[in-house]
Order: sequence, then structure tokens, then C-alpha cells
Amino acid sequence: MTVQLNHTIVVARDKRASARFLADLLGLDVSPPYGPFLPVEIPNGVTLDFMDSPGAITPQHYAFLVSEEEFDEIFGRIREAGLTYWADPFHSRPGEINHNDGGRGAYFDDPDGHRLEIITRPYGSGG
Repeated sequence: MTVQLNHTIVVARDKRASARFLADLLGLDVSPPYGPFLPVEIPNGVTLDFMDSPGAITPQHYAFLVSEEEFDEIFGRIREAGLTYWADPFHSRPGEINHNDGGRGAYFDDPDGHRLEIITRPYGSGG
């Protein structure tokens, strides 16, 4: 068996709102609760398990590799929602997308400050 990432916990102030935010933007479903978690399964089998936290939240980074067509759909939903987006992880290029490795990419934040990214080409794939 090869090593695969199966799931990770995403800490949120409101797991329902945060799971719904991500699922709606990516065009995915929120799964039924599993214990204290509210899962959003990504098509490659990795699950993001949203969990409520009463304390401070340390922002994490989650990047999603998508097709060109999916990028158009997701980016359209980002713009339709009026979200601020950036071409870079440092938030220094607002209102732009990047064309790294010959693809397209954009960064945006979720309600808890987690930095989300959509890319059409893996880093270092050239192009």
C-alpha cells in the first residue's frame, strides 16, 4: 500500500458555516456528521473534517488542484460571492490570478482566515 493522506482536521469557529463555505465554492457536498466532525470529501478521497473550536484559530493553508474547467467554475463562484482573492500567498497582489507553471491559480480566505488556493497545475510541473 502506498502512503496517502486520508483526512485532516480543519478547526473552525462554526464548523457548519465553514464546511458549507468550502463545499459551496468547490461544488462539493457536506457529509453527515461523524462524531464532532463535519466532513467535506474531496474527489481524490481526502476528507477535510471541520471541527468547532472555542479558542483562537491558527490559519492553515489548503490547496486544491482543479481542472481548467473547474477553475472557471470555482473562480466564478468566488467572484460572484464578492470574495477578495489574490495571485499570491502573501496577499500582495489583490484582484489578480497567477499563471505559475503555465496554469492558473488564486488564493482566497475562508471565514476563519484559513488560506485556500485553487491551482490548475502542480507546483514545479513547468509550462
